[in-house]
Amino acid sequence: MKNIILNEKEYEVVSNDKDCLNVEELKEKYTDYFEGFDYVFGDYAYEKLRLKGFYESNNKKASKINDIKYLDDYKKNYCSYGARTFLIKKVK
Repeated sequence: MKNIILNEKEYEVVSNDKDCLNVEELKEKYTDYFEGFDYVFGDYAYEKLRLKGFYESNNKKASKINDIKYLDDYKKNYCSYGARTFLIKKVK
């Protein structure tokens, strides 16, 4: 997978459903709020990009709402059916 730079932080593209990741749009939406997370998940709802941060399961900040192991639950409960999604992981 390829890597991208956001606010001088490097991220690896873990998944990119239907090649939906638009790096320029992500750069516009991305803020320093997401820099504390291990992962940033993006989904397109009604052609609008939404972002959510997730932590590695062993991170002390992880809880059920932001633990990466619950990503599938998040997709099922909060994303539109068939939504295009992507996941990027911060490179340490």
